[in-house]
Amino acid sequence: MDKLLYVAMSGAKQNMQALAINANNLANAKTTGFKADLAQARSMQAFGEGQPTRVFAMTERASQNFDSGGLLTTGRPLDIAISGDGWFAVQAPEAGAAGVQVGDRGNGEAYSRQGHLRLTEDGLLETSNGEVVLGDNGPITIPLPVNNIQISSDGTIMVQPEGAPSTVQEEVGRIKLVNPDARMLEKGTDGLFRRKDGQAELANANVKVQGGTLESSNVNPISEMTAMIALQRQFEMQLKMMKTAEEIDTSSAALLRAF
Repeated sequence: MDKLLYVAMSGAKQNMQALAINANNLANAKTTGFKADLAQARSMQAFGEGQPTRVFAMTERASQNFDSGGLLTTGRPLDIAISGDGWFAVQAPEAGAAGVQVGDRGNGEAYSRQGHLRLTEDGLLETSNGEVVLGDNGPITIPLPVNNIQISSDGTIMVQPEGAPSTVQEEVGRIKLVNPDARMLEKGTDGLFRRKDGQAELANANVKVQGGTLESSNVNPISEMTAMIALQRQFEMQLKMMKTAEEIDTSSAALLRAF
């Protein structure tokens, strides 16, 4: 009966982890630029003496759905959305910092599509989560005060200095836009993406942005709710299998005592 119990136990554990990923996706259904996580598992043969016939469900690192979310027009100058494939670069927390999982690379650069940007009191451009936006030459700083800010499709930032006529536009930086191979990216617990090899991606002139627009989450709430119901049913089935294994074991022990 230990085989049945072993399989059911590992399956129930996998269902619980998949439910956690599912719940996180639902919680981020309204998060700007969020990419849904995909639970993964595979059968794995147990190793060790007396174990070759045991197979359990082994959880794999979650992958992501890289499909683009819908675009929402806001009209706000500091809102941007990536058109199609691509990312913009932000300054990443150092490896080992709070919220950064083991294995994250501290190369000073990560990638995001959360384009709700803002300016600090010092004119530093950052996301609404507080990640500093990187340009071709490092963090982007805008000399304040300014009357108007425009972000063009190639990420170039133009400003109208305070007091200057509307015809005066000065370039103050350009957002670093990249398009790494999705297979080379991994997601940290801080929600940012990094290259698996720890290298910084080169800027890609083919990546374009739309100003005054935000990308919504690509989570499909209906699909996630359907998946949650299926996972809960699977979990209940695994528990029933464990209960059945216990009942069979109890019955077997009773038969042995009878003899």
